[in-house]
Amino acid sequence: MKKKAKKALAAPTLLKPFDKENGTVQVVVETPRGSRNKFAYDPEVGAFKLKKVLPEGMTFPHDFGFVPSTKGEDGDPVDVLLLMDEPAYPGCLVECRIVGVVEGEQKEDGEKFRNDRFVGVSVESHTHSNIRDITDLNPDFLQELENFFEQYHKFDGSKYKCVGQKGAKAANRLLKTQIVKHAA
Repeated sequence: MKKKAKKALAAPTLLKPFDKENGTVQVVVETPRGSRNKFAYDPEVGAFKLKKVLPEGMTFPHDFGFVPSTKGEDGDPVDVLLLMDEPAYPGCLVECRIVGVVEGEQKEDGEKFRNDRFVGVSVESHTHSNIRDITDLNPDFLQELENFFEQYHKFDGSKYKCVGQKGAKAANRLLKTQIVKHAA
């Protein structure tokens, strides 16, 4: 006898992507800053699962998550690297402003597709409160982010190449094209 899957108490992938009242973007944290563990929300089981462990000495430089109710070219919700004062925890919902996007191409199993990484700043951040656009970030910091994304993918057999960066306006326009409608 096949058991019927239980519904999750919460379905973070189905939350609204924007808080229209204050114009912010909602980000669900999957992996906290400083973690070697890569967590990912699995809608099939309704929980955050350990996806992989980074090699010794490599950690996530900032919180990493997704914008609910979006879908990137890779089939997953849109990725966001989130700048905030302290690490959050998997499942935490953080309001942020999108300040830019690191455009990337990923090659996996002979297939090439876009896998952009948006950069957001928590609206509650003190440390990053002055950042409004990707151009406000140190170019060396942005190069380090690109290097992290490229190295991160080497360990799972895929290839990732950063192909550009865009500021806040272009990133927000791109994000709006990736919103998905859910069946009621």
